[in-house]
Amino acid sequence: MSTIDSFENKNFHMSADEFRKQGKELIDWIADYYEKVESYPVMSQVDPGDIYNGLPDSAPVEGESFQSMMQDVENIIMPGITHWQSPNFFAYFPANSSAPAVLGDLLSSGLGVQGMIWATSPACTELETQVMDWIVEMLGLPKKFLSEQAGGGVIQDTASNAALCAMLAGREKATQFASNEKGCDGKLTVYTSSQAHSSIEKSAKIAGIGLSNVRLIEVDENYAMDPDALLKQIKIDKQAGLLPCFVSATVGSTSSSALDPLTSIGKICHQENIWFHIDAAMSGTAALCPEFRFIHDGIELADSYTFNPHKWMFTNFDCNCFYVADKKSLIDTLSILPEYLRNEATESGAVIDYRDWHIPLGRRFRALKLWFVLRHYGVKGLQYHVRQHVKLAEEFASWVDADERFELVAPVPLNLVCFRHVAGDTYNKQLMEKLNASGQLYLTHTRLDGQFVLRLCIGQTYTEHRHVERAWQAIRLACD
Repeated sequence: MSTIDSFENKNFHMSADEFRKQGKELIDWIADYYEKVESYPVMSQVDPGDIYNGLPDSAPVEGESFQSMMQDVENIIMPGITHWQSPNFFAYFPANSSAPAVLGDLLSSGLGVQGMIWATSPACTELETQVMDWIVEMLGLPKKFLSEQAGGGVIQDTASNAALCAMLAGREKATQFASNEKGCDGKLTVYTSSQAHSSIEKSAKIAGIGLSNVRLIEVDENYAMDPDALLKQIKIDKQAGLLPCFVSATVGSTSSSALDPLTSIGKICHQENIWFHIDAAMSGTAALCPEFRFIHDGIELADSYTFNPHKWMFTNFDCNCFYVADKKSLIDTLSILPEYLRNEATESGAVIDYRDWHIPLGRRFRALKLWFVLRHYGVKGLQYHVRQHVKLAEEFASWVDADERFELVAPVPLNLVCFRHVAGDTYNKQLMEKLNASGQLYLTHTRLDGQFVLRLCIGQTYTEHRHVERAWQAIRLACD
C-alpha cells in the first residue's frame, strides 16, 4: 500500500470544533498578555542564538497538539520577545496595537482575501477607498486626496514602500515615463533632509537613481530642512546637467520629531517642477486634533503624502496610508496588465484596482483592522489618547528641564523628547544600557550635532502617567 493510500480516509485539517476551542483559548491568552505585559522586562534579555538553539533542528514528522505549540511559545518564544506593546516601551517609535485592531486582523486572516483587483473581492477595495476618504476628513487633509477627485489614497504596508512608489512616480514624471522603458541614465537627483528617514536613500537605490544622486540637505537649529539650501542645491544640479525629480519633506523626523517647513519646500518644488512628497510616518496621526494641524501647514502643495496608523493610531502593523494628488501618474508608473488579470470590471474603468498603486500584486484586507479601530474609538476617542500622550511628553520634558543634571536637546512639538545627561556621550550610552538591562523601560538613542542623545517616545496604547513618572524616577535613580 502506498503512503498516499494509507492516508486516504484521514483528514489532517483542524476541525471547526477544535478551531473554536483553540481560538477562544488564544484570544484569552492575548487578553491575559495585555493585562500583564508591563510585568515583563521590556527589552528581551536573551543572547544571540538562544531562540534558534532552543528549537528543533527539523520540522516535526507527525503533527503536534496546539497545547504543545503554546507551551513552546511560553518557554522558547516569549523570552525572546521585546514587548512593543508594553506601556514602558519608549524606544524608537510607537508600534501600537489595540483589541479592535487585533480582531479586525483576525477577521482579515479568517476571510483570507487576496484583494489584488476589485473583482477578487469588491468589499476589500471599496471599504479601503471609503476608509481612506474618512481619514482625509479626520486629519483635515486637502480634498484633492479624496477618491472622487483626481487623487486618492491606498493602504500600503510601510512608509518606506510609500516613499518608493512616490519616488518612482516622480522619476517617471520627470522623464515623461522614459525611465520605465529605458532605465535611468544616472542624471536624476532626489532631495531630502540630513535628518530624514533612511528609507529615502534606500528607495533611491531600488529605483535605480543611486545613492550618489541623493542630496541630503542641511538643517537649521531645530533640525528641520533649510529651504534656501535646498534651492541652492537644485540650482547647482541643474547647471551641471542633472535632472531633479523628487523632494521628500519630513513631518516629525525619526531622530528628533523635526518639522520641515512644508510651504517653503512645496513652493520650490512647484517652481522647479519636482515631485513633492511628505513623510509624516508617526506624527501625522497628531493631525486628528485641530490644535496640532500646524504640522501640516503647506500640505496643499504636496504631490504625495504618507503616515502610519500602525505607529500612533492603535492599528497593528502593518498599515500605512498613502495619498497622491494625481492617481493617474502613480498608476501609469506602476501598472502592468497581463492577460490573466483582465476582467470586465477592470476594462470598464468603473473600479479601482489597487494592484496598480504599489509594488506587490497581492494585497491583504488591511482596511478591516483600520475600520474596526475607527469605529471602536471614534474620532473623539482617538483625539483623547493623542492629546494625553502629547501632554505626558510635555510633562516629561518639564522634569528634564528642571533637573540640572540633564538637558533638552531638541524642541518637543508632540510626543518625542530628546534629552541627555550633561556628563557626556560615554555616560549617556552607559546610562541607556543600564536602564534597558533593568527591564523597567526601553529607550533608544540618536545623534544630534554629533552628540549621543536619549530618545523617549510616548505613544503606546496603554501608557499612562504612572508609567512615564516611573520611567523618570528610574532614569534619575540610575544616575545616583
